Amino acid sequence: MDLFEYQAKTLFKEHGVPTGLGEVATTPDEAKSIAEKIGGVTVVKAQVKVGGRGKAGGVKVAKTPGDAADAAGEILGMDIKGHTVHRVLVDPGADIKQEYYVSFLLDRTNRTFLAMASYEGGMEIEQLAVERPEALAKIPVNAIDGVDDAKAREIAVAAKFPEELVAPVADILVKLWETFVATDATLVEVNPLAKVGDGSILALDGKVTLDENADFRQPGNAALEDKDAADPLEAKAKEKHLNYVKLEGEVGIIGNGAGLVMSTLDVVAYAGEKHGGVKPANFLDIGGGASAEVMSNGLDIILNDPSVRSVFVNVFGGITSCDAVANGIVTALGMLGDSATKPLVVRLDGNNVEEGRRILAEAAHPLVTVVDTMDDAADKAAQLANGGK
Repeated sequence: MDLFEYQAKTLFKEHGVPTGLGEVATTPDEAKSIAEKIGGVTVVKAQVKVGGRGKAGGVKVAKTPGDAADAAGEILGMDIKGHTVHRVLVDPGADIKQEYYVSFLLDRTNRTFLAMASYEGGMEIEQLAVERPEALAKIPVNAIDGVDDAKAREIAVAAKFPEELVAPVADILVKLWETFVATDATLVEVNPLAKVGDGSILALDGKVTLDENADFRQPGNAALEDKDAADPLEAKAKEKHLNYVKLEGEVGIIGNGAGLVMSTLDVVAYAGEKHGGVKPANFLDIGGGASAEVMSNGLDIILNDPSVRSVFVNVFGGITSCDAVANGIVTALGMLGDSATKPLVVRLDGNNVEEGRRILAEAAHPLVTVVDTMDDAADKAAQLANGGK
């Protein structure tokens, strides 16, 4: 889960990372009031989970509270790379003398953690990394040892910070690592980390990505979710502990096992080319030991997606037996009643397949078509999504 800047910087403050942090506004009047409270120059920043805000006009300096209100009026409602701005952060202004870059992230490729830092960094860090990669230090961090003062100094020296900045930067790196570990983050980034007029160093921006797999030990994460931007179907699926992702197609997909579901997406997309260009409408993995209740919950979500025109249930019975899947389908259709109006194409194979097919044949639901092979079932589902043509 990606956080907004104000949420990231709030976490920074909780862990002792020095940062300038104002307040969030959702109207120009609120922005004006916050600027009056802060006093002096402020910066009004769009709160969106995407980079490039400044270049898009989503960051504006305000010399007066009236300027802050005007800036908020211009920024609120903006579209920045497909993200609509619903709130702005009004921060204290900063007399920036120099900008740096620091981050900690999960390095999946090397199965470790990675520190990245640059004395020459700042807002153009991506360009720097391409043009002069030697200016961006990349230091592996052992999960057991973590980042103490010695490791932090190693990172700062590798990033070519001058001697007088090594100690203060190292102190910030230690606190950022504490933030990274304490919040179960996969990314903690400060861009820019800046030296300001009084000589102090502040995290003027922040980006944090939290590992949703750790939500069970991070009860506060629920309050950080952006419910305004959440897809209602994805939110409902999360409540039911389903692995669901909404896509932009017309064929609803249910399968057991991520690999099978991904393959199903490909097969449906290929079949859809012959049937009006229809595409998969979602990713939904009911898992290896799914019960009839899980199957019912999955169908309930997919059949209530207005963009779905047909559903392809593709199950290879292993831990999940085909009779459990069949019972789930029959149960779900019974619960949905007349609200279920979209055709289902079902392909079952593996554990208890004959019993599963018998259950579906006996139920003889008019919306259900059983097809033996994956390719034929995908073709049928795509055909039905295209109006049967």
